[in-house]
Amino acid sequence: MRVLRISHSSVVAEWRQREDGLRSNGVDVTLVTATRWHEGGADVRYEARAGRDVATSALPTIGTHPNLFAYAPGPLFRLLREDWDLLDIAEEPFSLAALEITVLRVLARCRAPYVLISAQNIAKRYPPPFRWTERAILAGASGGYVCNDAAASLMRTRGLCGPVVNLGLGVDLAAFTPDARRSPPADLHRVGFVGRLDASKGIDVLLDAVEGAPGLTLDVAGSGELGDAVARRAAHGPAAGRVTVHGPLPHDALPDFYRTLDVLAVPSLPTPGWIEQFGRVAIEAMASGVPVVASASGALPEVVGDAGVVVEPGDAEALRRALTGMTGDPERWAELRRRGLERAGRYAWPAVAAAHARLYEAALHPKQMGHGTAPVHRPVTVLVVAFGAPDLLDACLDALGGRFDAVVVDNSSSAGTRAVAEHHGARYVDPGTNLGFAAGVNRGLEEVDLATTDVLLCNPDARVSPEAVQQLREALARHDGLACVAPVQHAPGSDASDRVTWPFPTPWGAWVEAVGLGRLRRSVGFLIGAVLLIDGRALIDVGGFDERFFLYDEETDWQRRARRRGWQVRLVPGADAVHQGAATDTDTDRREIRFHAGTERYIRKWFGAPGWWLYRAAVIAGTFPRMAFGSPPTRARARARLAVYLAGPDRAARRAGAVPPAVPAIPDLARRRP
Repeated sequence: MRVLRISHSSVVAEWRQREDGLRSNGVDVTLVTATRWHEGGADVRYEARAGRDVATSALPTIGTHPNLFAYAPGPLFRLLREDWDLLDIAEEPFSLAALEITVLRVLARCRAPYVLISAQNIAKRYPPPFRWTERAILAGASGGYVCNDAAASLMRTRGLCGPVVNLGLGVDLAAFTPDARRSPPADLHRVGFVGRLDASKGIDVLLDAVEGAPGLTLDVAGSGELGDAVARRAAHGPAAGRVTVHGPLPHDALPDFYRTLDVLAVPSLPTPGWIEQFGRVAIEAMASGVPVVASASGALPEVVGDAGVVVEPGDAEALRRALTGMTGDPERWAELRRRGLERAGRYAWPAVAAAHARLYEAALHPKQMGHGTAPVHRPVTVLVVAFGAPDLLDACLDALGGRFDAVVVDNSSSAGTRAVAEHHGARYVDPGTNLGFAAGVNRGLEEVDLATTDVLLCNPDARVSPEAVQQLREALARHDGLACVAPVQHAPGSDASDRVTWPFPTPWGAWVEAVGLGRLRRSVGFLIGAVLLIDGRALIDVGGFDERFFLYDEETDWQRRARRRGWQVRLVPGADAVHQGAATDTDTDRREIRFHAGTERYIRKWFGAPGWWLYRAAVIAGTFPRMAFGSPPTRARARARLAVYLAGPDRAARRAGAVPPAVPAIPDLARRRP
């Protein structure tokens, strides 16, 4: 595999151990980095390591902001014209550099797929054209990698359909090593801080904590806009004589610094524009055998895990208690040290590089089912998201005859629903609030091992027999690359089949409908989700349901994402199910406005605001002929739809309390295990 990796951060020699590890995993990687970059509070010039950076090009850069700079285009263009299997664009998808690389890729006629990095864990709304280019760049990517879970969710919600892997940031375990002779301190007193001296890093909170604990001393390594203020406070404040400011330390001096500490404090504060994206100093300290006390800001809790102590951001008293709590408790200090050393191993450069190489394989070879060699009958777990109507749930589970494991997510927190679930031996999940369908499904998927199990989504007002489920299982196994299958459906007491397959909603499709030619749109885009058997491996590959969809269009969005990953969907004519439809939502007006609100969110997600304006105009235009020439019921429905679309369906639904505000969230199911 021949990979071109472009990363300005790799100007730091230690961080090029990622490329070393990739080469050890059989990847022929060529690196493009910057000739000079401001990193860690100082200018870093690219310096080749003897015999190790032969496949590296350091290019001049234009601009200094990490998201508003460009590489020298000529040399980069010439590199892109070479024959590559994959491009690794280690720049944020909304950045100018990512735009430059993708444009040059087109001009150079480079057909290699690409993967992207992101650390952005705040759902920011970028001004034009950055939000447009971000959407386009993510839509064209074959995969992504991040250093925190929130960034993975944001990449998915903003259009990435390939695999996303949380790699974390690497640490050199040969440099950051513990002092093997160190014994637990009998009297903890030396606290350390490493990082920028600015408000977001919480240095003032840490000084407040230390000033209120006479037994603590503080060593500060770093520089920044608060450097002078910290120095004055260290010299003249209540902790004068107990605070030492060392200034910025060279990276190769940090291991020795860490080993002099009893504990490292990482008191970062969330701000409107930034929260901690990883916290490399925490991993470095743990690798050096130093326990960590960190604030619950951004990614710090997931990085520290159970190997440290986490406190509320900005709470100096809680930070003081956590720091002094280890005083005279050598057993606790030793246990946190042991856990920290173990956790740091997860972020060793060889481990990060091996996971990175696996991402390359997944991006180049999207996961297909391989049913020709896989067992026909993977286990099936039935997942029902219920809201009241325990009698319908009882009939739904009864029709399955107890032949399958079942999970019931009860959005109504109903005692009757709990009783029905327990009567049928189903796992009962009460989220405590009405999550909506998409988030309810995601909560239920937490109970399932998707690597080995497929999931039958079943509405509580649907009934499907074990024999029909078996037919769905066989169809899923028989055909390669199927993400999901659905049975033929009909209403209770009717032999007429309801429509199960639909084309994906599009702005131009809405105009076809508006002029009365909707019958021409018969392509199979997606299957309705009333009864839907989904392969667990497809859920891992595609991700969970997008939780911005409260009710309606969540299965449409998921199948669109699956299609873009190369998966297919199929109706199984031999399987049959009964679906009453809308039985748990009897308020017709409320149901209608929820339906159109879901459509607006879907169109806005996939086609942006211009696409929604076009779609909305088509629907409004299509109501006038129906109001003029339709039957009385048709005219009434057209008038109601016109009112909804003139007001804006999503806005109207939120004002009516029918749906909550849209909050994008797509869980990475590869990281979930029961």
